[in-house]
Amino acid sequence: MPQTLQSFIAGRWIGSEAATPLHSALTNAVIYHTHADRIDFDEAIMHARKTGIPALMQLNFQQRAARLKALALYLLNRKEELYAISHQTGATRADSWVDIEGGTGTLFAYASMGSRELPSSNVLHEGPAMALGKNGGFAGTHILVPRGGLAVHINAFNFPIWGLLEKFAPSFLAAMPCIAKPASATSYLTEALVRMMHESGLLPAGALQLVIGSTGDLLDRLGGSDVVTFTGSADTAAKLRANRNLIANSVPFTAEADSLNCAILAPDVTPDDAEFDLFVKEVAREMTGKAGQKCTAIRRIMVPDHMVDAVGTRLRERLAKVSVGDPSVEGVRMGALASRDQQRDVAERVEQLARGNEVLFSARDGFAPLGEGVSEGAFFAPTLLLCRDGQRNEAVHDVEAFGPVSTIISYHGIDEALALAARGKGSLVSTLVTKEPAIAAYAVPVAAASHGRVLVLDREAAVDSTGHGSPLPQLKHGGPGRAGGGEELGGIRAVRHFLQRAALQGSPTMLAAVTGEYVRGAAVQESEVHPFRKHFEDLAIGDSLLTHRRTVSEADIVNFGGVSGDYFYMHFDEVAARDTQFGQRIAHGYFVLSAAAGLFVSPAPGPVLANYGLDNLRFVAPVVIGDTIRARLTCKRKVDRNRTDDKGVGQGVVAWDVQVTNQRDELVASYDILTLVMKRSMMSA
Repeated sequence: MPQTLQSFIAGRWIGSEAATPLHSALTNAVIYHTHADRIDFDEAIMHARKTGIPALMQLNFQQRAARLKALALYLLNRKEELYAISHQTGATRADSWVDIEGGTGTLFAYASMGSRELPSSNVLHEGPAMALGKNGGFAGTHILVPRGGLAVHINAFNFPIWGLLEKFAPSFLAAMPCIAKPASATSYLTEALVRMMHESGLLPAGALQLVIGSTGDLLDRLGGSDVVTFTGSADTAAKLRANRNLIANSVPFTAEADSLNCAILAPDVTPDDAEFDLFVKEVAREMTGKAGQKCTAIRRIMVPDHMVDAVGTRLRERLAKVSVGDPSVEGVRMGALASRDQQRDVAERVEQLARGNEVLFSARDGFAPLGEGVSEGAFFAPTLLLCRDGQRNEAVHDVEAFGPVSTIISYHGIDEALALAARGKGSLVSTLVTKEPAIAAYAVPVAAASHGRVLVLDREAAVDSTGHGSPLPQLKHGGPGRAGGGEELGGIRAVRHFLQRAALQGSPTMLAAVTGEYVRGAAVQESEVHPFRKHFEDLAIGDSLLTHRRTVSEADIVNFGGVSGDYFYMHFDEVAARDTQFGQRIAHGYFVLSAAAGLFVSPAPGPVLANYGLDNLRFVAPVVIGDTIRARLTCKRKVDRNRTDDKGVGQGVVAWDVQVTNQRDELVASYDILTLVMKRSMMSA
């Protein structure tokens, strides 16, 4: 008997009465029902506000990043359960891999980025601070803080797992509880995922709720501190965006909509080039992967007019080898669409596209899905069309068949190709296949104006390329115009979308107190204990050391040149140096850096374990023979990354502000040193 899915609201599972039947994409058999039980959205919102937000705020950025990593590991260990359910969506193992392991991979990616880039607090300093007054007592900067609201994530049917996790990860890092609404057709897979996430015990109470079925009046109850994200059709995005309550309360709304993405074969590529084969392979993969049900899939194939027949022939040959059917049948490479409704919709769109165009490959070319009981399944044949006049045919730039359907469009000259690409009115991604860097340099800035992402594919990139249709956690996913105008993913940029940015003004001391980072000009603490002798827990922001002095001699410059091999004329040629803006020889910048380190290091073994980098290095003014330098070392930032060494001893990262000055107290060098610092005691498990 088909199971009734449940919503997860206010910490409990709701739903016992069956409502809408959900069908297997493979056989059309009813396998689940949504539930008819009414959801109290006021209760859901209050639970997020009163339980979810406080629970998330008890953790800091670093701790939430650690939870994401643990959650990813937990889900990865149970992935086969998800694969078994995903099979009913019509997905092949490769399709499900993108959804399931792509989703957990996104959790891992955000855990890693959060661990590296976010502080051990709930205030993200977006510096540097800047002086706003002549006397140094008034400064300004920007901070990002949790909004104190909730995120409503409305997702499409094509990626029931990745679609949720790629939105959940950055909003969770930003301490926003999430109410997720998957598309009903494949919501049974999302429900299985959310059950696992709840069973993991890793999510704070109220951090995640699930809505099966309609969102009812949910959007009407949101406020200005909340956020709505949407993935799906451009038409639905437009309707949701126009919600009166969202407009009245300036609720941020981010849409990632289906678009008419394109791939351009540049005119420099010939059928004998490796790039030609790469182009054909990429198009065929995007047509058949996930049965073409990807918001990033290639819908328009831009080909030079003299190459249309060659590309069409090669694509037909490749598509003819694609076996369609039940993914459990050996050799099947393409599964079904998500539902019979989707099948009907794609068929209608293909009819529109075929008017005035040629059909190069379709169901008439021997389409026969493999497997038992698949006659009623939502299968659709790979379909390739040809438009020889893309300037006059409007349908190819307006109609999207959300399935294994794409249209070759001929062009004459790269400028026409770029103009045709822009006719899509805004797309998520475009691919340019070329051998010539000059063509890429010319075309990409034009294409970038109407596409959220541009892939330049050649034989060199192909070795590691993740492909046209693969959004990456580190890079923005989204596009202008028809594609929704929003942004998702993009590394820590995505986390910032869920935070509130505020300008902060005050004295450097107050800015340091608020940001949790030392701001130059703020009060410092000096003590007889060298800062490098303090364990991580004992260091305070503002702990500082002003070193003794060192006078730079000609011997220093000569010796450093001998050790480094740097005999640049500015350091050794008095005559040539005299004609420069400095008027005399100057010391190596890296000698100044080394000399400063010699002034502030504490050489004996201690809690500082390693120096693993410099940030923001600037040589501000020249140091000449006879100048006397000194350094101020100040604890700028501490990040507890919850790491231990192989002996279980805890470690943290400390950033030190270094200012090197001369005998006139003029700044000559400025930088941050990053060090790994030992904790006093072993960390608890």
